[in-house]
Amino acid sequence: MKNNLWGIAGIHRVINALCLAVLLSGLWAAILPTFAEAKIPLDSTGLPTLAPMLERAVPAVVNIAVRGSSQTANSQLFNDPFFRRFFGAPPAEREFSGSGSGVIIDAKAGLVLSNHHVINKAAEIKVLLDDGREIDAELLGSDAATDIALLKIDSADLRLSELQLGDSDGLRVGDFVVAVGNPFGFRQTVTMGIVSAKGRSGLGRGFQDFIQTDASINPGNSGGALINLRGELVGINSAIYSKSGGNIGIGFAIPVNLVKRVVAQLQEYGGVQRGLLGIVGQDIDQGLAEAFGLERAQGVIVTRVQPNSPAERAGLRVEDVILTIDGDEVGNLEALRNRIGLLHVGDGFNLRLLRGGKVRTVAATLTAPEPITQAGEKLHRLLAGTTVQEDILAGTLTFSRVKKRSAAFRAGVRRGDKILAINRNPVSRIAQLPRLLDPRYRRLGFAIGRNGEQYYVVVE
Repeated sequence: MKNNLWGIAGIHRVINALCLAVLLSGLWAAILPTFAEAKIPLDSTGLPTLAPMLERAVPAVVNIAVRGSSQTANSQLFNDPFFRRFFGAPPAEREFSGSGSGVIIDAKAGLVLSNHHVINKAAEIKVLLDDGREIDAELLGSDAATDIALLKIDSADLRLSELQLGDSDGLRVGDFVVAVGNPFGFRQTVTMGIVSAKGRSGLGRGFQDFIQTDASINPGNSGGALINLRGELVGINSAIYSKSGGNIGIGFAIPVNLVKRVVAQLQEYGGVQRGLLGIVGQDIDQGLAEAFGLERAQGVIVTRVQPNSPAERAGLRVEDVILTIDGDEVGNLEALRNRIGLLHVGDGFNLRLLRGGKVRTVAATLTAPEPITQAGEKLHRLLAGTTVQEDILAGTLTFSRVKKRSAAFRAGVRRGDKILAINRNPVSRIAQLPRLLDPRYRRLGFAIGRNGEQYYVVVE
């Protein structure tokens, strides 16, 4: 009986082994054509290898090291009881350092791509090459909304490698990709995966059109390369989704076609000039879809058109349903916002929309939005002699005018200061000010931003 049981178990093991062999052979049959299509070479045993491609690509991926200091307050105010009441104990000045990754895209000019969040507020930026050389880098410009930064290093006496820019629009879900970077300080680390999704958004940051990949991306990979099997740059690694801080197979990269457009502006202006369409809208749900005769819940219904905006000049009306922009479907309001946010001032585009049951197309051109201003004396008597200005796109408030003999000027407020908080309440819109500036207040505590640093002032 015992021998019979062992015999049955042995048969099961043989069957399982055969099934596994069949499964693996089917897997290789599916994968090998993909490698062959990408012209991936074979090693001495006949198996595909990425080594030759990576030997060319990896030296173009560098380590970025940053240092800086955070100055947060004006010491003469620390003992003011009003200051402590509204702001608490002031945070101490502290040094910070960090690291990330970068990609050389022009060896001759010494141009290096990275993430804005890698170099943000850094006083010193260094690029560490694959051969160990450390080079000082100059920041040519960065864009927080797309998380892209452009650096320059002196390449006169250097033999640098560079990555060719690919076409991220041509990527398909399921295409193989390779992530190269410096996760956790482990330099020149290569991981492989596939494109899990395209056009991802909802990460709560800037304008989003991410490539999602399961190639392992970890802290330190930020600013590194996502490349296809031909060794072309198709994305800049930017973020991960993780509750633990480590990789769980959900990483995000900025598409290289978006990067190309941003880099062109960073080279010319040091920043990105964005426009505004000028509508208020809402998503189309199933009920609205049925009411407007749409086959599915997709699109944006216009609820308000701002005066003298590109939308008004293009002829958009309330109750228009925007369906596509330049042929790309508009799934919801966030998708429309992202698409418009990735265009530049002066860019033209076509909107396909539904109006009165009929489909039509209108042409629009983005223009720079006019800032919203408000005289300080209309907000609070202590702000007489100032003007507050709102940057709609950036979501910031600024003192655009401060008279010399005003209470604000005496307190230390200067023209160009950004208003970060009032009496410990964060603020970014003029519409928020009336509820924060009670006429009964005899003192106003401001957190302001100036030259990348944060200060505190008390106006009385």
